[in-house]
Amino acid sequence: MNNTQGPVWEVFTQKKSGAPYQHAGSVHAFDKEMALENARDLYARRDKPSGLWVVPASEIVAVSPGDAAPFFDPSDDKVYRHPTFYEVPEGVQNL
Repeated sequence: MNNTQGPVWEVFTQKKSGAPYQHAGSVHAFDKEMALENARDLYARRDKPSGLWVVPASEIVAVSPGDAAPFFDPSDDKVYRHPTFYEVPEGVQNL
């Protein structure tokens, strides 16, 4: 079966300058220029974002579900990461 649509690219848009980029969706394209044009046509027609990113989906790295628990486990054995480990001197404000 031939690939007639091209690889998948993930699309991220920025609503206004300085705002974080947010995932908007996906497009198919054979190269980055085509991916940008497809993303513009699909995700920037109405909202008029100030920024647009396209990333090949194959380049995104993620934690597998089987590794999620140990990867995100809190480090309870590292007491220095807890704010109760430090004593705040008197007179310190806005901490």
